[in-house]
Amino acid sequence: MDVVLLIGRVLFVALFLGSTVGHLTQTDAMAGYAASRGVPMAKPATLVSGVVMLLGALSVLLGVWGDLGALLLFLFLVPTAFLMHGFWRETDPTAKQMEMIQFNKDVALAGATLAFFWVFSQDPGLTLTGPLFSMG
Repeated sequence: MDVVLLIGRVLFVALFLGSTVGHLTQTDAMAGYAASRGVPMAKPATLVSGVVMLLGALSVLLGVWGDLGALLLFLFLVPTAFLMHGFWRETDPTAKQMEMIQFNKDVALAGATLAFFWVFSQDPGLTLTGPLFSMG
């Protein structure tokens, strides 16, 4: 089962690693979009969110304090859902639907990060370190 969990970790973090590349290599364009959604200090926020995603994704992938990595991804996803994908602000039905899908995706992924947090707190196999946080 350790291999199944490892495959799940690889598949899970692929989304974040791909997004990290955009945040860190196309910062101006992504910051422009963030600014259009009302994110304050959009360029620094874009850079910081890219670094948080990178650290969280690598932590979960490699199993280096994976519990901390899962929390970092959670801390990225929840504000992103509300700041970037506020479907309730949209008046165009198509835009509202697209933002609702993205909002729901981020909330679902946030739930998955909490599940990974629990898994890593149990000190699963195929990790480089044990958990950072003690749950017992």
